[in-house]
Amino acid sequence: MSVSRVRERMRAAALRAGRNPDEVTLIAVTKGHSASEIVEAVYANGVQRFGENRVQEWRDKQPLLPAEVEWHFIGNLQRNKVKYLAAGGLTWIHSVNSTRLIQTLNTQAENHAVTFNVMLEVNVANDPNKHGADANDLPALLDAAHAAEHVNVRGLMTMAPFQPEPEASRPTFRALQELADRHGLEHRSMGMSNDFEVAIEEGSTMVRVGSALFDHLSSPPPSGRVAEGAS
Repeated sequence: MSVSRVRERMRAAALRAGRNPDEVTLIAVTKGHSASEIVEAVYANGVQRFGENRVQEWRDKQPLLPAEVEWHFIGNLQRNKVKYLAAGGLTWIHSVNSTRLIQTLNTQAENHAVTFNVMLEVNVANDPNKHGADANDLPALLDAAHAAEHVNVRGLMTMAPFQPEPEASRPTFRALQELADRHGLEHRSMGMSNDFEVAIEEGSTMVRVGSALFDHLSSPPPSGRVAEGAS
């Protein structure tokens, strides 16, 4: 599917929900794709926000792509890898799910004179196969983040359990939207190739789309929910 077609579908979903389409950001999930494939499939078509799942893969690609690219880390993040993100200037992280990780982010951000923009990852569906904090633990995460001078909470992130029918993900997305509203948070990072339209209808401000943007390439990597949203 082309970038223009994905954007058309994003726009239509926003309008169906009575929202401004400009409120929704497309993040191209580039895991498993080379720099040349990324340029061909998305950068050449106006996408400049990319999401990576693995720190080493991001470090390998970053020097090969234009400097104006805004990188987002969307995979499960180990605390001993945070220093590489801070040193390399990757400051958007969608998978913050523990107070210990928040403390590490704050320390490394201070060391490298940056501020991390974070999405707190919440497993609102209580899916044992997904990362994320329990919704009941969200207040403690917010308290820890607010106490961290170099960590700026921008919103919440979740992954819905994979369902063949996108409509089945609607309750998960609605629950995250309600949590974000309750805590006065701006962004909701939710929705991937299979269900981004439903996510937008339920309030998503950032959709993480991978396979739908790269499926026209001759040898795309194996598709899947985990490959797009988190590792």
